[in-house]
Amino acid sequence: MTSNEKSQFIEIFPGTPFQAEMVKNLLENAGIKVFLRDGFLGAIAPWWASPGGAGAVKVFVSNTDFEQANEVVNQYEANLKLE
Repeated sequence: MTSNEKSQFIEIFPGTPFQAEMVKNLLENAGIKVFLRDGFLGAIAPWWASPGGAGAVKVFVSNTDFEQANEVVNQYEANLKLE
């Protein structure tokens, strides 16, 4: 990354508190730094964090890790469809 480029955070996944923690753990195991937004509020009052309460907890990664993180999230979602 050059000095002109700024690191930005991008939402990679919205979900329930459980789903967001699962994705967070998968990303951290892949060596990607990640943080959750609305984790507490999304657990106790999801309708305040997101319209209708769907996708109340958001997972964010750096724009520099987005492609690798997107692969991890896509694999997670594909595995959910197999069940």
